[in-house]
Amino acid sequence: MSRPSVAIITLGCARNEVDSEELAGRLAAEGWDLVADAESADAVLVNTCGFVDVAKKDSIDAILAASDLKGDSGPRAVVAVGCLSERYGRDLAAELPEADAVLGFDDYPDISAKLRRIVAGDRPVAHEPSDRRLLLPLAPVDREASHAHVPGHGDGPSPRVRLETGPVASVKLASGCDRRCTFCAIPTFRGSFISRFPADVLAELSELVRTGVKEVVLVSENSTSYGKDLGDLRMLESTLPDLAKQSGITRLRVAYLQPAEIRPGLIETMVATPEVAPYFDLSFQHASASVLRRMRRFGGTDAFMGLVNRIRELDPQAGIRSNVIVGFPGETQDDVDELANFLETARLDAIGVFGYSDEDGTEAVTFTDKIAADVIRERVERITALADEVMAQRAEDRMGETVVVIVERIDEDEDGGLVAVGHAGHQGPDDAETFIAIDEDEVAIGDVLTAIVIDVDGVDLIAELA
Repeated sequence: MSRPSVAIITLGCARNEVDSEELAGRLAAEGWDLVADAESADAVLVNTCGFVDVAKKDSIDAILAASDLKGDSGPRAVVAVGCLSERYGRDLAAELPEADAVLGFDDYPDISAKLRRIVAGDRPVAHEPSDRRLLLPLAPVDREASHAHVPGHGDGPSPRVRLETGPVASVKLASGCDRRCTFCAIPTFRGSFISRFPADVLAELSELVRTGVKEVVLVSENSTSYGKDLGDLRMLESTLPDLAKQSGITRLRVAYLQPAEIRPGLIETMVATPEVAPYFDLSFQHASASVLRRMRRFGGTDAFMGLVNRIRELDPQAGIRSNVIVGFPGETQDDVDELANFLETARLDAIGVFGYSDEDGTEAVTFTDKIAADVIRERVERITALADEVMAQRAEDRMGETVVVIVERIDEDEDGGLVAVGHAGHQGPDDAETFIAIDEDEVAIGDVLTAIVIDVDGVDLIAELA
């Protein structure tokens, strides 16, 4: 009897990529062949994103595209999993009959058996969403008695199976979030903040190193909270050096830092640990103190500039990235001006700009002083243009700097020459790249190159081997 095959399509963030590879590990252990081509698979799993409207649309479009492949030679089942499925469950199933099933996180441990039944024609009732903050006990000693599943925490029957080859991979530090930002619904469908034990993170990290991974991005919803549920508010500081030394990793990158929880010791540890990338992913969201309070966040221009200045005092070449939201209910023109002034002064390396939109189940939905859609659009255009200018200027500031680049691919330039492409330590995976001209057969994917920046192309760097 031939083995069934499955294609996994992943939408959204790096955390979802980890979840997909956990699902791949479970399915491979239960006799499924993993294939890249959805059209040739018996089943297609679409790991959806449920964060903002554009991500939801992309997820729905992916489900519809996979469903269009069904037929005599195409997949027999298209199954939605991930955040959109967990968040909307039966409502999503009712609105999207093209999906043969809508499964939640708690279906992951039994994903193989469920998928086999779906391919055979079973159409299970979609799960009923609930507030996952209420499902898993906060105390680690009580978790084993819970039936709630936390995706991506490495508790499957076999190691995760990588779906994308290359020298860079992500590892989860934690899942969920205990903050109550008024614009964000993530805690309701990802649950309360749950740290992984350091030994589990180290084991997964070491296995990835064994398979050739050179850089690991440590991800969570809020990495600065790591360890608080395990009784150690400073666990990230103590764990980072141990992960670096004991795993043999070339580079560790920490993503998703919460400015309000940044401790001076954490900055110093990150700067002092050679394997930790000089990269600070700080979720500012705005600079106006009044807007931030309405978001149920903390800080403002002065506090954020203090943090930026401290980082650059310790490491002038460090990269700093952030996201900001414009058009939040009650935001005034003065607030937008303050945000613009902050971005001009802070000169961040990477800035993501988002226009506010209502998210189901959030407190901000109930706010009455909403900003008109056309005004939000104008503010997004203004701040985006400013952000693009700031990021380009910051790239130009790096002319003459020495950078260390892990090669992720090799391209051809316009003249037919070879170019090694990868990320320097200060560049996040989605921020910018560095391009280095090389001779044929001189460099391979995964090599670590030292280069000098000689030019820029927007936010990207052009460098030559040192």
